[in-house]
Amino acid sequence: MRAGNRPLLFLDVDGPLIPIGGHHDAVDDRPGHRLTPALARALASNPLLYRLDPRRGRWLAALPCELVWATTWMADANEVIGPLLGLPELPIVQWPEDADDDQPGLVHWKTRGLVDWAAGRCSVWIDDEVTDADRRWVDAHHTAPALLHHVDPRRGLTRDDIDTINSWLIHFRPA
Repeated sequence: MRAGNRPLLFLDVDGPLIPIGGHHDAVDDRPGHRLTPALARALASNPLLYRLDPRRGRWLAALPCELVWATTWMADANEVIGPLLGLPELPIVQWPEDADDDQPGLVHWKTRGLVDWAAGRCSVWIDDEVTDADRRWVDAHHTAPALLHHVDPRRGLTRDDIDTINSWLIHFRPA
């Protein structure tokens, strides 16, 4: 685990950063998106990457927290997603090999691991699969303030989501 006073922000990729479903503009129509050679190579291997919006990287980097990948993309988050968003290399939550699949009404398989990783630090978890069951479990098992922020996977992370998270972080920022 990592030491420090800054709040942690656990970041999922599929849904929050790569919207799933819904209508998405072509990459050349996105504000601030340039079709670079790296993006062209990434798109050849995964066409959904065109849905990445570099504004999200700038928004996340401006938040008063330590960003941490909390995604099944694992090392690919730093090798593929981060550079396309303009993010530096970030720590990555390592998931246990025996993580249970979600079961209706129970906590998400990531929840316990994120609470362990946070180790009592103030934290935010951005994901499209956060539920009230996860919030209740975190409230009962995590000693620091925690915001579990659900993102609509059809739209991905929006400016309104960032404003909500930023307001929460400012309120709970360590003195």
